Amino acid sequence: MRHFIRYSAVGAIATAVHYAVLIACVEWGQWPAFIASGTGAVVGAQLAYAGNRWFTFAHTGAVRASWPRFQATALIGALLGMAVVALGVRLAVHYVIAQVVATLLSLMLTFAINRVWTFAK
Repeated sequence: MRHFIRYSAVGAIATAVHYAVLIACVEWGQWPAFIASGTGAVVGAQLAYAGNRWFTFAHTGAVRASWPRFQATALIGALLGMAVVALGVRLAVHYVIAQVVATLLSLMLTFAINRVWTFAK
């Protein structure tokens, strides 16, 4: 449970960055919401990697092993998020609300993958 609480704290910071990028790209850049969602996810993932490596899992293994695994996991989460946002917008749901749903879904999935694969001891 301690790992999940720490993962959620790191995720909250990374998610705030993700949402800031998402909103800026949609509102100022006029990007499609699903593309902005993916871009925000990539940016947030870089912050999340560092926080999860050192704070959440206290991982001491090689970065060259964990970083590509984390990026692959983040890509799965980003693609899930992009799909959920695209579907939400298509169903006339505001893109931020769709992103909230996407975030909740990807949180559970990526935590499980990162715990057993990316940062496994």
